[in-house]
Amino acid sequence: MTRHDAPSRVMHVITGLGTGGAERQLVALALATRANGRPAPVVVSLTPGGANRKRLEAAGISVFDLGMRRGLPDPLALFRLVRLIRRLRPGVVQSWMYHADLVALAALLLSGRRGRTALFWGVRCSDMDLSAHGRVFAAVVRLAARLSGMPDGVVANSERGRQVHEALGYRPKVWHVVDNGIDVERFRPDPETRRRVRAELGIAEEAPLAIAVARVDPMKDYPTLAAALADVPELTCLVAGLGTEHLAGPTNMRRLGERQDIEQLLAAADLMVSSSAYGEGFSNAIAEAMATGLAVVATDVGDNARLVGDAGTIVPPRDATALAAALAAFARDRQALAAAGKVARARIADNFTVGHLVRRFDALHDAAAAEKA
Repeated sequence: MTRHDAPSRVMHVITGLGTGGAERQLVALALATRANGRPAPVVVSLTPGGANRKRLEAAGISVFDLGMRRGLPDPLALFRLVRLIRRLRPGVVQSWMYHADLVALAALLLSGRRGRTALFWGVRCSDMDLSAHGRVFAAVVRLAARLSGMPDGVVANSERGRQVHEALGYRPKVWHVVDNGIDVERFRPDPETRRRVRAELGIAEEAPLAIAVARVDPMKDYPTLAAALADVPELTCLVAGLGTEHLAGPTNMRRLGERQDIEQLLAAADLMVSSSAYGEGFSNAIAEAMATGLAVVATDVGDNARLVGDAGTIVPPRDATALAAALAAFARDRQALAAAGKVARARIADNFTVGHLVRRFDALHDAAAAEKA
């Protein structure tokens, strides 16, 4: 058998391999699984390309894409996945996000392997405003809710996500909550990087510096962040993410656009700010900042309060006054910033590492595959 024809223990199916939180978690899980000497997973992307495909392939992980285009249903893509499942005979199919969940279910049923291959769906968000994402997306979520009892289980990455999906009508055989895992070697305090990046950006060594890492999207609520920053002129805030270069905001809001050096920008900062109005499950951006030793100011959405704990301040969403007050308190108290940053780093290292993520998924997948064998 060739490597592509060998039976795989786990096949991951995901909508795409861009730079989003779900994609980064899948890559972290796949790379760590291979590094641990476990059978390498196979990754299937509904759509072609994506920055994370190269990382997987460079590590020797087989990656396939189904050739789908966003917004364009493609029955041929479904049958490509059917053929892959028949050929690779995975013990477990783990899908990520709504479209991939539905495609994986249909393909597994058509493959004739439903009795021998376990299927787990993955949901990654929490209280979504379905109307903000169009009728097709809302229809996909409602269909997934109706079919949610068909996979062997549904994996959420947050307690709030589980609760919200139950309210949407999800009724799986069993829920599993698996927190995201952070690479604490990649995301860590780095004094030399801090000095270098601040010098490149023209920011003084001791100046309080916040950072927000999120694409421009209604759920991220950048207008509230801009309004809050206008009331805290002593605090500079970097904003990085797709579309941020076009944001309106005060002069202390430094708009960087999409960046590939987020860990270096985090190392330069003191404080992570997340102004999301809804939709977050377990925030990778917040957890990565905490691993880097940053204090946090975040809105009370998703599992933010559970994640942040004593490492920062949680404020109501869409409340620019409360957000500004929390930012100002940290900007004016260097000792509080440093203390919260130490708590943040320890909290991630003790509870939310890639190792924790791998152990949870391995236990889930091993047990399911053994039952199907």
